[in-house]
Amino acid sequence: MDCLDIIGEYYEQGTRVYEILIQHGENVAKKALDAAKNVSRLNPDFDFIRDAAMLHDIGIFLTNTPKLGCAGRHPYICHGYLGRNLLEKKGMHKLALVCERHVGVGITTEDIRQYNLPLPERNMEPVSIEEQIICYADKFYSKNNDLIPKEKSAEDIKKSLEQYGQGKVAKFQSWIDMFEG
Repeated sequence: MDCLDIIGEYYEQGTRVYEILIQHGENVAKKALDAAKNVSRLNPDFDFIRDAAMLHDIGIFLTNTPKLGCAGRHPYICHGYLGRNLLEKKGMHKLALVCERHVGVGITTEDIRQYNLPLPERNMEPVSIEEQIICYADKFYSKNNDLIPKEKSAEDIKKSLEQYGQGKVAKFQSWIDMFEG
């Protein structure tokens, strides 16, 4: 499987959004693979992690996010489950779950109800070690127009998670403790 071929089915090579998506995927892949090395005793699938890092945001083109060059009709928060739908249609069920489960530090059905999120009402929390690694690594990089990768600090990430409750902060901290060895 070539992730760039899959991305190319939905994004035109050379466009700004294509470049943003590829760079973001590469940044997340590097961070995720470093994290996976720190938990090698758990036998994470490195090839799967690399592919998942490249494909986790494949659904962004379906969102209305002009700053990324996306003119879809859905709010950005929907990109995870929309990406899941795309990859499930291709028979890539395990990768599809990463798309859905990487948003925030995972979204619970209670989160969906409490914040009235425009999402299917189901648990969207990372389960497998690979899903957790991608979710963790993704928090360190925002997709941005200037294409200059800037890694966020763990403290800044935790501060941004505070608005969703201390449980989200604690979950991220548990990943720091696990993945930074």
